[in-house]
Amino acid sequence: MTRIKRGYVARRRRTKIRLFASNFRGAHLRLTRTITQQTIRALVSAHRDRDRQKRNFRRLWITRINAVIRERIVSYSYSRFIHDLYKKQLLLNRKILAQMAIFNRNCLYMISNEIRKEVDWKESAVII
Repeated sequence: MTRIKRGYVARRRRTKIRLFASNFRGAHLRLTRTITQQTIRALVSAHRDRDRQKRNFRRLWITRINAVIRERIVSYSYSRFIHDLYKKQLLLNRKILAQMAIFNRNCLYMISNEIRKEVDWKESAVII
């Protein structure tokens, strides 16, 4: 019976997986089955942590804005500030507000003061 050569499909698939695992250590670098398992695990973790990273950055931005807002005025908070922004229809996202809080606090103070003045003025007009 003659010998059948299978070709290079399986080898090409394995080398593709090995290229992904080139910076793993130990058996995770050498053994094909382990490489496959670790590659799947790494891809799942990367997918999960992309969403987690977005969540963490949003928390960081909110914390920075809240710290700067409370630093100036004791009774004013982040939630009131955002509520007043929406009332005034100023659509600034939290990333931009956090950058303003770090690099240009006076600008953020000016925005919050203007918003508070107008909101307080409208509320006092409604009460009377």
